[in-house]
Amino acid sequence: MSDTTPFAPTYMSVGVLTAALQELTPRERRDPDPDLAIEEWLAFAAELGADNIELSAALHPSVADVPAEAMLDPVANTLDLRQPFTSARAERVLAQVAATGVEIADIAYFDDLLHEDPAIRAKKHAFMLDVMDTAVLLGVPAVCGFVGRDQSKSMAENLVEFEESFVPLLRAAKDRGLQYRVEQCPMPGWTPGDNFHNNIAYTPATWIALHRICERHGVEDQFRIHYDPSHSVLMGQDTRSMFQYLKDEGYGFLVSGMHVKGQVVDAKGVSGWGYGGQTVERGDWVNGEVSPNPADLAHSWNKQTVLCEHELPGTARHDPLAYLQNRTVDWLDHQLAARELLDADFAAMPLIVEHEYPAARIQDKELLKPILQGSIAFTRHIDQAAADMYSLQQEVLASQGIPVQGVGRQAYRS
Repeated sequence: MSDTTPFAPTYMSVGVLTAALQELTPRERRDPDPDLAIEEWLAFAAELGADNIELSAALHPSVADVPAEAMLDPVANTLDLRQPFTSARAERVLAQVAATGVEIADIAYFDDLLHEDPAIRAKKHAFMLDVMDTAVLLGVPAVCGFVGRDQSKSMAENLVEFEESFVPLLRAAKDRGLQYRVEQCPMPGWTPGDNFHNNIAYTPATWIALHRICERHGVEDQFRIHYDPSHSVLMGQDTRSMFQYLKDEGYGFLVSGMHVKGQVVDAKGVSGWGYGGQTVERGDWVNGEVSPNPADLAHSWNKQTVLCEHELPGTARHDPLAYLQNRTVDWLDHQLAARELLDADFAAMPLIVEHEYPAARIQDKELLKPILQGSIAFTRHIDQAAADMYSLQQEVLASQGIPVQGVGRQAYRS
């Protein structure tokens, strides 16, 4: 009997970003006892059936530079760093990790780290360094966040800003033995101006340009991508082609984490505004001037929300035509493409459910619990199905010289 490769699928761990429920621990309870929020989220994640959490950090509303009413999403500072995160605090959190069996995959701080105001930029950098120090104390391998954009400069000038201002953050990550995983959301609503791409690390070609800068400075192992397919759909891209592009360019190793969040594109919105989104009469400008009312600035997000709505995995209809048009995420092909095209350790890569489906963003634990349980279960089964298909087709059948049937979705074709 000839040798054959055994059927041995590799499944990814499945977690949840704690911003999914900002008020799991009401602020009047968590502000005076900041680590209570982490303890309660670890316990909640166990109830949800999650393997891990992505711990959300943010500047506390009392010290943030952006008013809460101007934000698309409520402030989610599950990790409260108004006071230093000490070894005693770490011991308390790690005791709950041990008690629940739920790990901390990474710590996420999503902010504009190339902000054009030097004082605001310095404040955000200092906070990110505190996040990194917390990651070390908790034994977490990575932090996750954005790069950002200096609004006063061109994209080309922002490459220089990245080299001068962001590379030092990567050196700090290297000194601490951490990765910095960049999520690629373009963050169009960060500004009432018309710039759509306000996080310069928004697409594979830019990731590569930034990584080449990192290579020159010896921090190439720190710069990685926390891929989120919702943003790809927003920009008219499809996951398989993006992963193929990374492989073709020799950068298939860049993705080391994933957000599981979809995007459901409204064809009527695209017809009216295109993929650049709403450019005039959004509500953030009044009589030709930027509105002085912070609540009006939330309308800057109409550049995005006029044409799409975030999907919590499992809540959108199964729509093969939308998959073919890149107007929602084909989750099965997403997970297959990752295994077929990326150079990654999938057993170690977290698959993090990020809940931003507006109609289901319920700030009530008992109402939200079955919704998140269903989404996490859906995500786990989709990943397992993809892993099973990959092992069967690319390992078992291949080892016996048996061809895979059919064609399947192809990169660079739409």
